[in-house]
Amino acid sequence: MANNIHTQFHRFVSQGEKEELLGQKGAVLWMYGLSGAGKSTIAAALERELHNEGRFVVILDGDNFRHGLNSDLGFSDDDRSENVRRVAEVAKMFASQGVIVVVGVITPKRALRDLAREVVGDSFREIYIYASFETCASRDPKGLYAKVAAGEIKQFTGKDSGFEEPDSPDLLINTEELEPPEAVKKIKTLLPAI
Repeated sequence: MANNIHTQFHRFVSQGEKEELLGQKGAVLWMYGLSGAGKSTIAAALERELHNEGRFVVILDGDNFRHGLNSDLGFSDDDRSENVRRVAEVAKMFASQGVIVVVGVITPKRALRDLAREVVGDSFREIYIYASFETCASRDPKGLYAKVAAGEIKQFTGKDSGFEEPDSPDLLINTEELEPPEAVKKIKTLLPAI
C-alpha cells in the first residue's frame, strides 16, 4: 500500500510563506494533566488573549476529540495511545500551516507525551498543568470525580489508571497557585518569535 501513496506537500504553499502571511510561527502548546486541573480553562483564556492580539489559534480539546474524531476509542492503553497519536497528527497539520495550536489532553503516561512530541516535531512544547487529585476532586467541574467515588467510572486517570509525573516539561503550571491570567502569561513565553 505504501507504494501507492504519493504525497503532494512539495506542490503546496510553504509553511514559511503561510507564517509570513499570518505574522506568526506555527506551534503546538501541548497541555496535559488530570481532569479538572485547568487545561480547558487556560486554553480558552490563552486562545482569547492571542486572538485579541491578532494571532490565529486553534484549540484541540480532549473531550471534543472524544466526542467526534475519536468517538470510537475507549480508555484502554491502546486506545489512549491512538487518541494521542490522532490528536498529535492533527496538531502537526495545523502547525505546519502556521497556526498556533493549543492542545488540552490528559496524556497520563510519559510514553504518550513522547509519542506526541515525536509526531509533532520541533514545534512541540510540553506544558504540565498541575493540580493534585484531591484539588481536582474538590473542583469536579464535570461531575466525574463524584461518579468515580460512586463506582460509576472505571479506568479513571489518577485513580484506577495511573498518571506519571513528567521528568522535565517545557513548563509547569501549578493551578493551585496560579490563576489563568498568570498561566497564560507564562505559556506565551514558549511561543516562537515571529
